[in-house]
Amino acid sequence: MKKLNILAISAAVAGVVSSSTASADLVGNIGLSNNYIWRGVTQTDDQAAISGGIDYSNDSGAYAGSWVSNVDYGSTASDGSYEMDLYFGYGGEAGSVAYDVGFIYYAYPLDTDADFSEIYAGVDAAGVEFDIAFTVDTDAGGDDANIYASLAYSFDLGDELSLGLLVGDYEFDDDAATDYIHYSAKLSKGDFSFGLEANDIDGDDDMRVVVAWGKEFTL
Repeated sequence: MKKLNILAISAAVAGVVSSSTASADLVGNIGLSNNYIWRGVTQTDDQAAISGGIDYSNDSGAYAGSWVSNVDYGSTASDGSYEMDLYFGYGGEAGSVAYDVGFIYYAYPLDTDADFSEIYAGVDAAGVEFDIAFTVDTDAGGDDANIYASLAYSFDLGDELSLGLLVGDYEFDDDAATDYIHYSAKLSKGDFSFGLEANDIDGDDDMRVVVAWGKEFTL
């Protein structure tokens, strides 16, 4: 997902484009992972996840899509639940800088008071990527102005291997919520990745290993 990285949405779905004339693409994706980690926190109670989605893009740089995964937040109420993301945005280039802006709605159809939405923006220059997202509405707490920001860099190791490093900071408007920082390192080759995830949340600061496989296909 699309939920892991803002620029990954436009890079993988819409690509970096310059023409405003009209070809369009419809792309599906499927993924498997031993743990669904989002912003440094497990979304599946440290259990396996299966996900899939469909994305539309055209040569103008506009894109839209939907992505679904199972989730489990360690309570009876969330057993058997799932997450469905709906998003749209625009990605392109200004000189050597890639950029992306958009809106995403996180829906949890089997849970109450869990849906929320964000606006996001990202830039990538010389392999350094900065992303930021602002909560614009949440069923759980009105219009809490939560802010998430991350900085990432990817290294090409040769032989189709790449190493991605990321640090993210989540700041909550609600005083009852705990702000935190998280870190990740991911080694990728082809459709497979092996990653390490950690955060500084008290009681949830163990290092996690995440092994994942994902595939995209044209529809």
